[in-house]
Amino acid sequence: ADGDGKGRRRQEGDGGLTVFRKEIRNEIKIGAPAEAVWKALTDFESFRDWNPFMRPVVGTASVGAELRVQIRPPGGRAMAFRPKVTVAAANRELRWLGRLFLPGLFDGEHIFEIEPLGPGRVRFVQREVFCGLLVPFLAKRIDQTLSGFEEMNRALKERVEAGEG
Repeated sequence: ADGDGKGRRRQEGDGGLTVFRKEIRNEIKIGAPAEAVWKALTDFESFRDWNPFMRPVVGTASVGAELRVQIRPPGGRAMAFRPKVTVAAANRELRWLGRLFLPGLFDGEHIFEIEPLGPGRVRFVQREVFCGLLVPFLAKRIDQTLSGFEEMNRALKERVEAGEG
């Protein structure tokens, strides 16, 4: 697929259909081991105690599980969806795929990555790749979502570094 620098790409064999794509990303260094970060990230029940962006999350962090997720971006309206977990690699990566109505309209692949930096230190990366015909029309909501990533990442850092979770 070739990009044109404007968040669009054209895929070979798609009959010339333009597929819009946008990725948002936020990362933070956390002074705690990967296991502690993973434990807090996958304890969905405790999100209501510390997570300002994503709550509630109902379900389990296991491949194939369907989750119920509600996000509350700063300055935006709450939005609920039912993604399916596609990757659950303990202490390393959690990933799920959500869709709005039909595949190809507005798909979001949410990715959490835990990268070891040394003993008791990690880089936590939260990103999402949005694809579909509605991506250009939802650009403001996508930008608000990035602010939510920043809030959640800071709250996760505070929780885990304080030995909670």
